[in-house]
Amino acid sequence: MSFPCGMTILILGGTGKTGRRVARRLRAGGHPVRTAARTGGDVPFDLADPGSWAPALAGVTAAYLVEPQLGADPARMPRFVADAGTAGVRRLVMLSAPGVDDIDGHPLRAAERAVRDSGVGWTVLRPSWFAQNFSEAMWRPGILAGTLALPTGDGRTPFIDAEDIAAVAAAALTEDRHSGEVYELSGPRAIGFGEAVDLIGRATGRTIRHDDVDPAVFVERQAAAGVPVEVARMFAGLYLAIRNGEGAALFDGVQRALGRAPRAFEEYVAEAAAAGCWS
Repeated sequence: MSFPCGMTILILGGTGKTGRRVARRLRAGGHPVRTAARTGGDVPFDLADPGSWAPALAGVTAAYLVEPQLGADPARMPRFVADAGTAGVRRLVMLSAPGVDDIDGHPLRAAERAVRDSGVGWTVLRPSWFAQNFSEAMWRPGILAGTLALPTGDGRTPFIDAEDIAAVAAAALTEDRHSGEVYELSGPRAIGFGEAVDLIGRATGRTIRHDDVDPAVFVERQAAAGVPVEVARMFAGLYLAIRNGEGAALFDGVQRALGRAPRAFEEYVAEAAAAGCWS
């Protein structure tokens, strides 16, 4: 059974890596969509400003939830979930992260719990590291500079294409069969950062290397660049988990949700290079 036609779907972070892709897929399928973002969305929205919530939620029946700022007030997403239920939202799809159940004090644990206890249809997505981090986000400057300095050693992880995340999210927002599912999402194979940057280098004709920087140095550099120390330390811990072999597991969420294999990292690299993401 599909989501009834004509029902508006709200996309938080509607201009972000996954949000804009979810919105594009839904619109292509004929679904009314409202993107919400601090700038550039259909409606101005900020999780830090409860005054922006009601206009975004007006008339909405399903919502894609993204916490854009790790380290922010962990109670704000649960409050938004409660307001969404009061406003009449009947389906929630949340972008979460691996390890929510295993890491004490995980910044998304309270948000996940609120979604799962909301009393409406819900789906939780827990993707591995985004492939698009190399081309659209925090790792792109290192790629452009020729050296990606991260404390990951030879650890491997199954980078997932944001297009796959968006495809699962769009399905979960519009199909009843995904209700109550927690989808752990990964790419088809785990690779190291050294191999990843080599693949990008070959696709772009450039020399790029991975520097296994000391964790303390990583935190110092991040702090010097304006990243809050607690956030820098959190990321250092996540990278060290990769180094220690804790991030290499493969998951079948894409297959279960979509009935197909996830996209290969090589396919992502070829498309990003062709689009000039590293030019």
